[in-house]
Amino acid sequence: MFRSNTPYPTDTVAVPGGHDLLFCVQLDDAKLNYFQQPQDIKESDFFKFLEKYGRHSFLAPSQVQPSFSAFYRAGDPILIYFDSSSVLSTLRQPVKMGASGLCVDGNPAGFLDSKSTSCTRIFANLSKSCVTDPALDAASYYRDFTVLKVPINDNIVQSMKVKVTAVAPPGAPHMKDNTCNDVVSEVIYEIEFSGTRGIQSVSVRFKVSNISENLGSSLQQHFTLHFWTRTLSHTLPRSGNPGYITGAPLLIANSGAMQHMSILRSEGDGSCSQFLRHTVQFGRNMRTGCKLSLSQILEESNCSYIQQKLYKAFQGMNRAEDLAITGSAHSTQAEEWTTILIQNCSVQAVNCTSCCMVPVTLEIQILWTKVGLLSNPQAQILGARYFYQCHPLKLLSTSRVPLTTVVTFTDMTEWPEPPRGQPQMHWKLPFDIFFPFKVALNLERSYRGDLAGYFLLILIMSSILCF
Repeated sequence: MFRSNTPYPTDTVAVPGGHDLLFCVQLDDAKLNYFQQPQDIKESDFFKFLEKYGRHSFLAPSQVQPSFSAFYRAGDPILIYFDSSSVLSTLRQPVKMGASGLCVDGNPAGFLDSKSTSCTRIFANLSKSCVTDPALDAASYYRDFTVLKVPINDNIVQSMKVKVTAVAPPGAPHMKDNTCNDVVSEVIYEIEFSGTRGIQSVSVRFKVSNISENLGSSLQQHFTLHFWTRTLSHTLPRSGNPGYITGAPLLIANSGAMQHMSILRSEGDGSCSQFLRHTVQFGRNMRTGCKLSLSQILEESNCSYIQQKLYKAFQGMNRAEDLAITGSAHSTQAEEWTTILIQNCSVQAVNCTSCCMVPVTLEIQILWTKVGLLSNPQAQILGARYFYQCHPLKLLSTSRVPLTTVVTFTDMTEWPEPPRGQPQMHWKLPFDIFFPFKVALNLERSYRGDLAGYFLLILIMSSILCF
């Protein structure tokens, strides 16, 4: 028998005779009904219940509130708070489900879990969904709620709330000529955190598209979460001890703060990802390509400004200044680091007054060698260079620029001559296979001859002595 989820305890009562495992089931007994009947509220009790349950959201006295830790841990759901309804919820990152890849909106976003997801939405009535479906409206991803800095379920004060800032938010979706305009196709959250002090800021960017109303209208949406911090770590896991291990990430430093070398990474549509990047691994040549949108950058119409934006796109959020010589380098040991040589482009293009020389290709050239014992060589880096190849860009005429990153590793090892080994014994064997038998036969004949000579000498000496 299975015990139901009832608020009343279930016990087995022993009966005389020792048959304590037997029990009777009574049917239609009103006393055994464990569905609680609602209370009758009278006019005199109305204000008492209104004071107790009259808020937008309430918890029953017997309901246990969930407990949270003092700070977010990796993988914990990120809590959000709706001020208008006093409801505590979690930040969602939709994922696809099943072979069709349809969107499931209930997936919670995990703290420090930077990743991208994509899914598909199918609309039976696009004209209705265009104005009523919150998943298509950019406002539903940042408006009317705040993100909590640290997990907390009571006494939510204003200082614990972080407002979600929308960067160039689009308008609400609307129908025009059988087309739903300004539909959200991509959502990118950028979340800044600071250790146990929790989330410091949250910003969101959008990409919109238009959907034509036809039979089986669908939309593929992309959702990205990127976590970053201003306080970089001065220690990272080793990439070797002491030499680099093939496939381990390269260690770089900026003002003593260590991180992994990374390069541009493309999204599903070929555009450059703003947050996700590929990690450069020791000994493995790489080549990536993507297209960077310049629609907002070109509004400045300043060559130097455009150049800096493209350089920052190549370098990432934190510029690399030094490269670790070995995989176990310490940030405090200056002799274990080498400065990265950087060759930039000139500002103005030749023979083009309205053009700007912008970097379109970054070639990271790394020279390395093996040192130490021949039996256990250790890989270390000799030097590195960021070499930018530039191309003239005509202002106000290009909206997307293709960018390419190439990483090459060159082995500069000079192998010494192998040392002489120990002297070896060279055995010389006879060519005649009967040689051992001949030697034995000659020894037997020699022994017989010597025995006869000795016997003759004894006879001569005996005859002399007798006379």
